[in-house]
Amino acid sequence: MTLPDRQHTRRRGTRRRLPGGRYSAAQLLRHGSTGRPWERAWREHDLAPSYDVVIIGGGVHGLATAYELAARHGITRVAVVDRGYLGGGGSGRNTAIVRANYLTPEGVRFYDRSLALYRQLARELNLNVMFSRRGHLTLAHSDSALRTMRWRAEVNKLEGVDSEVLDADEVARLVPGLDVSERPRFPVLGALYHPPGGVVRHDAVVWGYARAADGHGVHLHQGTEVTGIDVRDGRVRGVETTRGRIATERVVNCTAGWASLVAGMAGVELPIVTHPLQAAVTEPLRPFLHPVVVSGTLHVYLSQTDRGELVFGAATDPFASYSMRGSLGFAEGLASHVLELLPALAHVRLLRQWAGLCDVTPDFSPIMGTSPVEGFFCNVGWGTYGFKAAPAAGEAMATCVATGTPPPLIASFGLDRFADGRLVGERGAAAVGH
Repeated sequence: MTLPDRQHTRRRGTRRRLPGGRYSAAQLLRHGSTGRPWERAWREHDLAPSYDVVIIGGGVHGLATAYELAARHGITRVAVVDRGYLGGGGSGRNTAIVRANYLTPEGVRFYDRSLALYRQLARELNLNVMFSRRGHLTLAHSDSALRTMRWRAEVNKLEGVDSEVLDADEVARLVPGLDVSERPRFPVLGALYHPPGGVVRHDAVVWGYARAADGHGVHLHQGTEVTGIDVRDGRVRGVETTRGRIATERVVNCTAGWASLVAGMAGVELPIVTHPLQAAVTEPLRPFLHPVVVSGTLHVYLSQTDRGELVFGAATDPFASYSMRGSLGFAEGLASHVLELLPALAHVRLLRQWAGLCDVTPDFSPIMGTSPVEGFFCNVGWGTYGFKAAPAAGEAMATCVATGTPPPLIASFGLDRFADGRLVGERGAAAVGH
C-alpha cells in the first residue's frame, strides 16, 4: 500500500503497481511467499509548525473530513491529530451497522446520502470496505410502536428511502427462529423493514480513508494529544499538543465522546453528555441471520458477521461516564433480552464484550458546522450512530470548512438550534436504533 504514483525498482527490472497502489493477484502471491515486510499504508511525519486545517480526532469522521478537504477542495496542508491510534475510539468499537430509516426529514436525507456514499466507497478509496446489504428490521411490540413504525415508513417514502411495515408472519420469514408467538412478555406485532440497510467493516473504512488522505498529502499524527486551543480576539490561532504548538486558523472537533472537553478548550460549550455504550460478540455459528434486527422495547439489536459470530448491542448505559469497561449487568440483561427474541440461542457462548463512548445531544441529532469561535468547527454529538454518518459528514464538513458556510444538507444541525429552539428530534429512531 503506497502512493498511487510510486514505483519500485529492482535490480532486474521495474515492478509496477496497479492504479491506486494496488498489487495484482500474482504480485500479492509472490510478495506473501517471500516473507518481505509490507509497506506501511500511510506515512509518519514530523509535526509541521503550521497547517491550514487541524482536525482533532483520528477516527472515521476526522479521516473522512481530511480526505474530502484534500480530494475535493484542494486543501492538502491538513493535520489529523489523535492522542491514541487511528480508529482507536468509537470507530473501532462500533457494530458497523448502516441505514437511513430515520424519523425526521432532515435525518432521513442526511443518512440516505451517507448510505449512498458507503455503497460506492470501495471504489472511491480503492479498498474493499466489505459493504453488505442485509436489510434492517426494527421490531414493534405494541400498537404505539407500530404507529411509530408507520410514521417512520411514510417519512422515509416521502424522502425516497425504501422502508415498509411488515406483519409478524413476514418478519418470521426473514428471521428464522424468531419467536413471534404470543408467549413472550413483549410479542412481535410487526416491524419496520428497511432493505438498503446493512453492515460495513469499520476497520476497513478507517484504513481506506487514512490511506487515501495520506495519498493526497494529509499528515496523520498518532500519539499526539491536544492540550489546548489558542483562541484570541474570538478566533482560533493555534493548537497546543504534547509534541509542540501548531499554528492554524481552522480547527475541526471530531472527538466523539470527548467532544465537550475539547470544545471547552476553545471556550465553546456543547449541550452534550457522554455515556458508555456496550456491545458483545458470540462464538461463530452457522449463518442463519441475514438482516439486522433491532428491538427498541427490549433495548437490544443483533446481526451476524460473515464469520458467523453474532454481534449484540443495547442502549447506552443510564449514567454519564468516560469508562470503557464492560459490566456483568450488561451481559445478563443483554442475554435475557436476546433469548426473548431467539430462544434457540440459549446455549451459545458469549466470547467477549467491550464499550465505547457516545456523545449524546438533547434531541439525539448531531452538531455540525460553525461555532461562536471563528475557525472552530464541530462534527460531534453522534451518540450511537456516528459510524453510519461518516461519509456524508466528511463530505459536508469539508465543504463547511473550505467555504465557511454549512451546506444545505447539514444546515439544520448547527449548534445555534439549541438556543433558537429548532430541535431535530431523532429519539424515536436513534435511541437504540443503531
